[in-house]
Amino acid sequence: MNIKILTLGVALTTVLITSCVKDLDVKPIDPNLLLSTNLKDRPGAMKQALAKIYAGFITRGQAGDDNDINSSDANFTCFIRAYWNVQELTTDEVICAWGDPGIADLNTQTWTPNNPFLTGVYSRIIWLAVLSNDYIRLTTGDTDPDIIKYNAEARFLRALAYSYALDLFGNPAFITEKDKVGTFFPSQTTRAALFTYVESELLAVQNLLGEPKFERYRADKAAAWMLLAKLYLNAEVYTGTARWADCKTYCDKVIGSNAYTLATNYRQNFSSDNDVSPEMIFALAEDGINIQGPTGVSFIIHSSSNGTNIDAATLGLPGNWGGNRTKRQFVNVLVDTLAVYGNVSVVSANDPSFTKVKDKRVFIKRMDAWEIKNIPTFSQGIGVYKFTNNRSDGAAIVNYNSDFASTDFPIFRLSEAYLMRAEALLKSGNVAGAVTDVNVIRARAFGDAIHNITAAQLTNQFMLDELGREFYYEGHRRTDLIRFGQFSDGTYSWAWKGNVFAGAKTDKHLNIFPIPGDEVSANPNIKQNPGYN
Repeated sequence: MNIKILTLGVALTTVLITSCVKDLDVKPIDPNLLLSTNLKDRPGAMKQALAKIYAGFITRGQAGDDNDINSSDANFTCFIRAYWNVQELTTDEVICAWGDPGIADLNTQTWTPNNPFLTGVYSRIIWLAVLSNDYIRLTTGDTDPDIIKYNAEARFLRALAYSYALDLFGNPAFITEKDKVGTFFPSQTTRAALFTYVESELLAVQNLLGEPKFERYRADKAAAWMLLAKLYLNAEVYTGTARWADCKTYCDKVIGSNAYTLATNYRQNFSSDNDVSPEMIFALAEDGINIQGPTGVSFIIHSSSNGTNIDAATLGLPGNWGGNRTKRQFVNVLVDTLAVYGNVSVVSANDPSFTKVKDKRVFIKRMDAWEIKNIPTFSQGIGVYKFTNNRSDGAAIVNYNSDFASTDFPIFRLSEAYLMRAEALLKSGNVAGAVTDVNVIRARAFGDAIHNITAAQLTNQFMLDELGREFYYEGHRRTDLIRFGQFSDGTYSWAWKGNVFAGAKTDKHLNIFPIPGDEVSANPNIKQNPGYN
């Protein structure tokens, strides 16, 4: 399924749900709607309908200004945009200069149940579950080999959506294809029960999916293995019981498939030619010509530039929205500034583009001021240009759009399989095995073995830092900080954490986001997460 060129002209009928947040007002987009009763009669329609679920992770609707979810700002309900904001702005990696409602709350870990980005990502997760349920209901029991595979993919996509709900909200509303079509109040699940459900679905469909790399952009066995590994990596947070051995088992499957290799050029994973990166296991397709919208990589690139400090030539798009950049504290994770420069003033005065850094993963530039003393001033801080709409060799792409990126958003890369396995080994006591996996990634990052680490160097803190160096700006940081006990109540602080310039410890209840207030008030089955009442 080449989603980049597929016309998404098919919408599924959906169950009608009371609540699942007031803003989840789902409307049919196409006036010539193909109903689920006649989808199978149209050649290719079942594949197009499946593509609609895939697209729901990266677009806001069928086309143009159409929106799957009615909201005061539909862009806030675009999944990757909302997800990226709640995963990144809440950490040391990103701070946003904009004054839109809800952004300041994320910047400072002072959010409430009424935060529009939390409502947006929650609404989108429920919408994806609804859409998947309808497709699964329609295709279950079909004996056509292609439709059996489509059904498994829809179940994977629903499990993916619910895995985000598990991580972000813990105890969301829960619906499956077994719920009757009609108006009803969804029940609430628990975090432990949702973990078990996602696990069981992935175990059930893994062997029904295509072989690794069978078709670009479609979920295959390796995607299911990666999601299982990530589920087990965070199992102790979600359920109280560590599952390190299970995490390693599924990382072994991915690495042992020999279907993927690390890209020689790290930057290829974040450039417009990342659709052919040899390490991309599962990505969300973006295409400036055929898939457009202010979401995903388009949003990340536009929001990271201001035309002067970080410019259009570097990023491949001229948006210059002047929003997102990183903080000094994360630069100290990304770069050992004292080892490289002696002191931070040298960086400020003599090497604002960090050219002395040997790590080829570093794409940052100091702007007008090192410290962010005034959050709305974008030129204070350190610009990040990891994602670009240019090719990995720096050249412009052929099919160019000045507003929308053609760079796919990576969900799973091979490097994550290595580092998940390394963490699982480290926390299981196999430090030597963990060192081997970490050094595979560092050899690519530095291009030599000089920067390999030893067993004595591989502490939990080093592991967390290495994850930051490899995956910054990819929507991982909040989850990683929580797993290592450094998100809220840990010993690590960063600028404006707790709404204090120097950073302050915050309460542990923030490790789970609140259920949106509209959902709680409208659905009598839903109870708010602890600490938000």
